[in-house]
Amino acid sequence: MGLGVCESTRPAHVPGTAFVLDDATRHVDVDSRMKYDNSGPIPIILVPQPSDDLNDPLNWSIWKRDLILFILSLVSVIASTLSPLLAANTVTLSVLLHRDFTQTALLTGYHLCGVGVAGFLFVASARVWGKRHLYLLGIVLIIISSAWGGASGLNYKSLLWARIVQGIGLAPFEALVNASVGDLYFVHVSSIKSVITLILTRFKERGKRMALSNLALFGGAFFTPVVVGKITHTIGWEWSFYLIAIFSGALLPLVIFFVPETAYRRKSSLNTDYVVEDSISKTAIEKRANTSVSQPDSISNQICQSGNGRWTSQEHDPVVPSKVSFARSLLPFNGRKTDENFFKLVLRPLPLFFHPAICWACLIQGALIGWTVMIGIVLAAIFLGPPLWFDEVKTGYMYTGPFVGAILGFLVAGLLSDWSTKLMIRRNRGVYEPEFRILLVIPQLIFGCAGLYGFGITSNHVTSWFWPDFFFALEVMGMVLGAVASALYIVDAHRDIAVEAFTCLLIFKNMFSFGLTWSAYDWLNTAGISKTFYIIASVQVGVCLLSIPMYVLGKKNRAFFSRHDLLKMTHLW
Repeated sequence: MGLGVCESTRPAHVPGTAFVLDDATRHVDVDSRMKYDNSGPIPIILVPQPSDDLNDPLNWSIWKRDLILFILSLVSVIASTLSPLLAANTVTLSVLLHRDFTQTALLTGYHLCGVGVAGFLFVASARVWGKRHLYLLGIVLIIISSAWGGASGLNYKSLLWARIVQGIGLAPFEALVNASVGDLYFVHVSSIKSVITLILTRFKERGKRMALSNLALFGGAFFTPVVVGKITHTIGWEWSFYLIAIFSGALLPLVIFFVPETAYRRKSSLNTDYVVEDSISKTAIEKRANTSVSQPDSISNQICQSGNGRWTSQEHDPVVPSKVSFARSLLPFNGRKTDENFFKLVLRPLPLFFHPAICWACLIQGALIGWTVMIGIVLAAIFLGPPLWFDEVKTGYMYTGPFVGAILGFLVAGLLSDWSTKLMIRRNRGVYEPEFRILLVIPQLIFGCAGLYGFGITSNHVTSWFWPDFFFALEVMGMVLGAVASALYIVDAHRDIAVEAFTCLLIFKNMFSFGLTWSAYDWLNTAGISKTFYIIASVQVGVCLLSIPMYVLGKKNRAFFSRHDLLKMTHLW
């Protein structure tokens, strides 16, 4: 048992386990069959390996790829404002529409339901036909639905359907932008980096860009109510919709002309970020497991020398396609990206809800996101009465704390995930286990649960806005840490089903949040603020404690499902 992680004897090498090198000064043998980045003192293997096709996004100039990501990040900022758009306006809309708080909250609830259902379908569509058509569809739907929402006036049903369509428009950007980062950038695995963290934390190209795209989604979401409250008070709530339509309309030409298809159908042997762990031979694994971490053997040398390595079997295309014209690149479709059946891809995530690791990740990420949504929809009602008498402007300003909490959460997650993993690897004699990522749940437990308990205590008898806002910020910090922990673990431990797993997370967090919008106000009216949040916080403590068996038995779980593939058993793979 390595640092509390139970070992498994079958198979001998469990998928996800890797061996990390620690000698940055050793000589690196360059394989002529591989493509490298030679800009630094040590050649770096390009992962994934680019093809010889000029239409391969990995062969585009870095400025073109960065421009694409910049545009998608801008659209993501606008799209991320849609979910919390009504957070500061709950009381205002309840009065104007003559609806109770629950019905007003359902304007957000059904919106989230639209995101979950549409994302479920869009991920499969992106796998088959690429992402460009979905980005175009998404931004067009955002423009139409936002103009519709602003023009709905006092018609509740019209506004409700506009919110649902907004959710459908948001779905491509919530589900696919990070995947586009993977399409556009190399992982750049160097000799001193962990083989198993190829697409996560220490990239030379992907890491910073992935952080930018995530910050665009999370940062925009928490800053929105701060602005919307002031807009509502100054020029009316309708303009919060109209301004989104205007800004989205301004970005539409950029998406049309400067965001070509990023998905590319390349040979499986070139996708080394998915097949790399298969290239480590059993002999190399056993050798590394029985030696000191100071031994300067080279994982890249092992890969090149291994007869089972996928990297050593790379073949260049004998015929290189001609470069696609600019006019043709404007088409929403440019061919299938896989021969897999669309309906099988749609259904593929469903059996994974019975996979313990996926179920754990859904709870770790989705539960705190749901509690965050719940706080957002009840916040205005809590501060409506004496002694503070908050209007929509002051309610919007309450999201300043969560915005800061989200930023701090990303910073803490980045620092702790790298530091804790390297520490555990050293203590485990150079052997990396994905379960080391679960340690991030500890700060999630501390910040997230303290935030929930604290918010319940300080909001029960409100005397000041500061402490509820402070604890709301802590809760959001915990939410970000949980999202990072679950994402890191899924990709490290179950990379082969990562796309389907993230679809499960998308469905769960949105449907769980949708369910909470039905019950949040009833819970507060029945049990009171403090008791409700004590129960919620205690439930969250229980969710976090599920990480203990996941940490201890995670490797056995990986071994079991490497032998008993749920997707193959259900004939969906």
